[in-house]
Amino acid sequence: MAPELADSTSSDSFDAVLFLSFGGPDKPDDVRPFLENVTRGRGVPAERLDEVVQHYLHFGGVSPINRLNLDMIDALRAELDRRGRTGLPIYFGNRNWHPLAADTVSAMVDDGHRRILVFPTSAWGGYSGCRQYHEDIQMALAPERDRGVLLRKLPQFAEEPAFRDAVADAVSEALDGFGDGPAPRLVFTAHSIPESADRAAGPASDGGRLYSRQVADASAAVAALCGVDEFDVVWQSRSGPPQVPWLEPDVCDHLRALSADGVDRVVVCPIGFISDHLEVVWDLDSEAADLAAELGMEYVRVATAGTSRRFIAMVADLVERYVDGGGDLTALGCGDNGTVCRPDCCVPVRRPAAAR
Repeated sequence: MAPELADSTSSDSFDAVLFLSFGGPDKPDDVRPFLENVTRGRGVPAERLDEVVQHYLHFGGVSPINRLNLDMIDALRAELDRRGRTGLPIYFGNRNWHPLAADTVSAMVDDGHRRILVFPTSAWGGYSGCRQYHEDIQMALAPERDRGVLLRKLPQFAEEPAFRDAVADAVSEALDGFGDGPAPRLVFTAHSIPESADRAAGPASDGGRLYSRQVADASAAVAALCGVDEFDVVWQSRSGPPQVPWLEPDVCDHLRALSADGVDRVVVCPIGFISDHLEVVWDLDSEAADLAAELGMEYVRVATAGTSRRFIAMVADLVERYVDGGGDLTALGCGDNGTVCRPDCCVPVRRPAAAR
């Protein structure tokens, strides 16, 4: 029997917000099971998994992501209170680690909430950045049959002016930190995905590649806001089998190429991340920073936007756009109860078997 869910055509207001994120380990014993959750069915070689375990253990087995999400929730709660939305509770749930989304939704329903807005912490299209959040919502709703629940996923925010403004603020601060001399090269980076997954990102009728197009467009907009004419878009954190093509160039390969061209100052902006995932603190603050030092490059990593005033205001704007029952349900990525905005949008691709 399908769950008896609330009427998605109703204009009734929403009474709670689910802040839905990726998740991360809180202690060393969590690391391996967390990574197994993340990579299940993705063909990631065992030796790559072992390598990433060591990355987490380098930081005490704790990802900063859960704490930073809680900081964002606190800031969002304060912003909504300031706007007079004092009775709107915000709950925290994850895809891959505790608190898991299904447990959080169950607690929300037990607390009496039936119409729930979902804010996913991803600006982008693509399977893992958008459609998989719909799947998370479907799984979270499955135990709540016959309880009349509606979960509405808020849309992607890659094109929101306030998101781009928040990133531009951070980039400008980093650029202003350089003294006299040649202008540093501005490099934007986001999480790499397989080429096949990028081709499947977005509606097929639009030619796919929604993810890489959104990253490129947002990077260009931020560069323009900062008055920068020349910049680069690169990728990081690939994890799949070496025989599978992923988006390139890798950030470290790009630093080597810049150095060979005589560039000795670089600003790296992790536009693909709204908070300091382990991919940021390891791939950029450790590997890339160490490489830049070896190359004799002056290197600055731009702060992520997550707890900035502009970014939190943007999240509050999205909530207020939908919380009273209105809002554009045709917005890219938006949908109710795990229903995707377009059937052919951001479909998962067949993944290769794990390397042996």
